[in-house]
Amino acid sequence: MGIQPPANPPGGQWEPISTAGPSGLDVIKTQELEKFMESRGLYESPAEALKRAEVLGRLDQVVNIWVKKVTENKGYNEQMVEEARAMIFTFGSYRLGVNGPGADIDTLCVGPRHVNREEDFFGELHRMLGEMPEVEDLHPVPGANVPIMKFKFDGISIDLLYAKLAVWVIPEELDLSVDSVLQDLDAKSVLSLNGCRVTDAILRLVPHVRNFQTTLRCIRYWAKIRGIYSNMAGFLGGINCAILVARVCQLYPNAVASFLVSRFFKVYSQWKWPNPVMLCPNEERYLGLPFWDPRRNVRDGRDLMPVITPAYPYSNSSYNVSLSTQCVMKEEVERGRDICEAVEGSKTDLISLFDPFHFFSAYKNYLQIDITARNHDDFMSWKGRVDSRLRLLTMKVDRDTHGQLQCHPHPDGFLDKSKQFRCCYFVGLKRKHIVRDQKGEPFDIRSTIEEFKNCVGMYTSVKPGMLIGVSHKKRSDIPLFVFPGGIRPARSTGVGRVCGGAAEKPRNFSPLQAVEGVVGRKRKADESDTNNKFRKCDYVATSRSEALAAGQTKASVQPSEYSLTALQEQVIRNCSSLFNNGGEEDLNAAPFSTPASTSAIPQKPVIKFNFTSLVQANS
Repeated sequence: MGIQPPANPPGGQWEPISTAGPSGLDVIKTQELEKFMESRGLYESPAEALKRAEVLGRLDQVVNIWVKKVTENKGYNEQMVEEARAMIFTFGSYRLGVNGPGADIDTLCVGPRHVNREEDFFGELHRMLGEMPEVEDLHPVPGANVPIMKFKFDGISIDLLYAKLAVWVIPEELDLSVDSVLQDLDAKSVLSLNGCRVTDAILRLVPHVRNFQTTLRCIRYWAKIRGIYSNMAGFLGGINCAILVARVCQLYPNAVASFLVSRFFKVYSQWKWPNPVMLCPNEERYLGLPFWDPRRNVRDGRDLMPVITPAYPYSNSSYNVSLSTQCVMKEEVERGRDICEAVEGSKTDLISLFDPFHFFSAYKNYLQIDITARNHDDFMSWKGRVDSRLRLLTMKVDRDTHGQLQCHPHPDGFLDKSKQFRCCYFVGLKRKHIVRDQKGEPFDIRSTIEEFKNCVGMYTSVKPGMLIGVSHKKRSDIPLFVFPGGIRPARSTGVGRVCGGAAEKPRNFSPLQAVEGVVGRKRKADESDTNNKFRKCDYVATSRSEALAAGQTKASVQPSEYSLTALQEQVIRNCSSLFNNGGEEDLNAAPFSTPASTSAIPQKPVIKFNFTSLVQANS
């Protein structure tokens, strides 16, 4: 009988599923898991840990010098200057104790009310840091939802936020967990404080911190190796993983890491989304700040996969999740559940959970998003803008194709070292469902991509040379610089599952796999014929105004109509398991025309699915 995730009960009563302690086998498996993580280099060395502590101590000295200097420059008396101080707090993976080698340190600087963010933090402190020889790659992002300053301090990456408290002097024993620190603060200071408050709340709410840390380290590594670790791209981020793991720890308070990892996949493979994952009940507080509550806010009720932060004001940490990314994550969680069940049946070991996901072998078709700029500062600013907006492309495609064209964004961008100031992002594409009576209608996403580009282009700091381009790429056309060593790996002859690597077999094996070679040859012939007729649908655009100035006209594209014979319908019925668990669609870039004028911008691509070649190969 499967585990039914309990609904969050009223009144703060959070009963566990089981309070049983670990078995001897669980302890042995946990030890093996820890050795495996150590072999993968997931733990930092004592020397690096010491260096991080030294850097934080040095940063604390810098911000205190800065606050005293600002206080003096603003004309306050000597006593005020002497008492002026700032404090540094850490949050995120470093505070949770799960950071690995080379990881960023999320830090918060808390200052008094007379030291502001705009002129003092992004002005004077930025200038001071820029003059220090041990500070490199200093990059302020004042326009972010949570303003941040990024830099490297003696080789350690720092993400620094600032919160201005409503006090003249910061107390020596400042407790950020009490709600009173939020009183009379601006919205950005509340958001900046939220990272520390949430991290501390998680550590308070888990029953056993060491077991929580080991489990979280495993789940974070699993999410990264399987390509679903990026809150910005619409997947899981650090805080999402921490809350999800903490909830499982609450449900099994006396379990050790190996058991908790297994239960993580069992619980969330059966979770009834959009029921929220919560570590404590949401309670109204006297400050009256808005917080996540779908009963009060209709917009909160539209969240697909709510993972609620446990500190007031409560918020959904996974609001970036789209239909496509949720589908990808569900399939990965189900894969994890199947592996854990096989481990319990002694059919495999838990290490197979961490087999890498081969993104550039998993799909036949991709969107490639290219961005360029003229210099380093412009490039970093432009890249930050695109990073924060890339998830909108997935959401817009979900909306315009009614969830039928699934997008799988790669969590990372790739630098093209052959060209200065160029970065590429990739999105895997596939048809989400194939219905028995469905025709092979094309998906026209030209206007979707144009809308996305316009959204990115509405940037107040846009400068000449900041360009964005989108193109449709076949698997074989993926540029070599995305592969390690610039060498394209040989494809496995195995049949890939829908969201797995090319060599992974689907859970439900289909008879259609027996004719995979025939289908592959037919597809190659179709692709060759298509590519001979139509050139690649590659274009670069900057903004709507520039496109209109260039005299852009719309292309006339007549999509083909596909009809299915009774035999073809029978093939689809017989092979539905493959279509749902591992079939590859054949996407073709439909033709588009361009005006004769050389100044015109090429038209947007039509992404089409052509699976008649698949069924005809079996007739």
